[in-house]
Amino acid sequence: MRRRLALLVAATTSLVLISLLVPLAFLVHRVAENRAFHEATGEAEAIAVQVGTIAPAELAGTVERSAQINGHPVTVFLSDGTLIGSPANRSPAVELASRGRSVTAQTTGGWEVLVAVKDSQNRPTVVRAFLSDDDLRRGVYGAWTGLLFLGLILIGLGVVVADRLALALTRPMDAIARVSHRLAAGDLTARTEPDGPPEMQAVGVALNGLADRINDLLAQERENAADLSHRLRTPLTGLRLDAEALCDVEEAAKISARVDALERAVTAVITEARQRTGGKQRCDAAAVVRERVTFWSVLAEDQARELTVDLAPGPLHVAVSAGELTACVDALLGNVFAHTPEGAAFAVRLTPADQGALLEVADHGPGFRRVDPLVRGESGAGSSGLGMDIVRRTAESSGGSITLGATPGGGATVSLVLGRPATP
Repeated sequence: MRRRLALLVAATTSLVLISLLVPLAFLVHRVAENRAFHEATGEAEAIAVQVGTIAPAELAGTVERSAQINGHPVTVFLSDGTLIGSPANRSPAVELASRGRSVTAQTTGGWEVLVAVKDSQNRPTVVRAFLSDDDLRRGVYGAWTGLLFLGLILIGLGVVVADRLALALTRPMDAIARVSHRLAAGDLTARTEPDGPPEMQAVGVALNGLADRINDLLAQERENAADLSHRLRTPLTGLRLDAEALCDVEEAAKISARVDALERAVTAVITEARQRTGGKQRCDAAAVVRERVTFWSVLAEDQARELTVDLAPGPLHVAVSAGELTACVDALLGNVFAHTPEGAAFAVRLTPADQGALLEVADHGPGFRRVDPLVRGESGAGSSGLGMDIVRRTAESSGGSITLGATPGGGATVSLVLGRPATP
């Protein structure tokens, strides 16, 4: 914007100066011509006054001195055909002037100013002053150069003033843009100092108000999460007591373990929801994926599913927390068990990638339905449709991406690129 304003002012100033300086340049040229003609006419008239009052020899000296002083060739045509001064042809304009009419006529290489006069014997005499083309343009090019430099100086001053004015507008705009990017990146403490014109100050105040409102909403959400923990604690405690009251000790221990896992999951969700900032996190993807594959491999063995595991040795750091990656892997593997028949084989593969790590989960089930699995809340298989949304958001929060495809031989493949954490 700053550059565009400077260009706009430069263009506008140039147009104004052209509309003023071009006519002024023609006027300077015309004034120079009039001045040259006026000087030549005065010179010729001064000599014409002396015609008939002094002898021809003395007149010749006067003509020579005038030519040296003024720089214009001067010729006196006497009635008997004699020439005094600079040699010149007797042109038709001279013949016309010899009839008693003073004229100015164009000739080869310039102009001749002719003054008609009578000598002492009342015979026609013509005084000729010659103006070359250079005489008519004397001083014009210097004046034009001065006008050109004046125009350039004015354009430069206009651009400098426009740049200062543009800076007064763009500086607060840049500050607001920087604060907006910080807020978008999760820095909710970012605020701008309202500056600049009243309109820009109003935008800054509105942005600060928006940031405050976001903080208030997040604080309210965190408190709601805390309330949720208290609401869930009572039924979880009752469920644990019921499990401990079972006669089958093994079954009671199994259900208690499930209740403990559920309580840990609820606590992890609440803890994450109450985090104040969206600071960058990291974890070892190899360790997390290996731990979750080990957990799900027990269920795979119970359902006679063939599990192929290809995990890169750690550490393989990615820009997500261990809890987020755990939920992501559980969502992927949970979908395999929920949407493929028992006995359907699946594979888990984790390899390093240019951006960080590549996690692939491929099964040999029926494949994806028509509904886009990445659309939040749409499953097409009777589930909530939130699992793949968790996977997608995990990939995007790390700076990676997700790709859905078909498994060779039938089935669905989910390829997840997890971004590498920033160097501390």
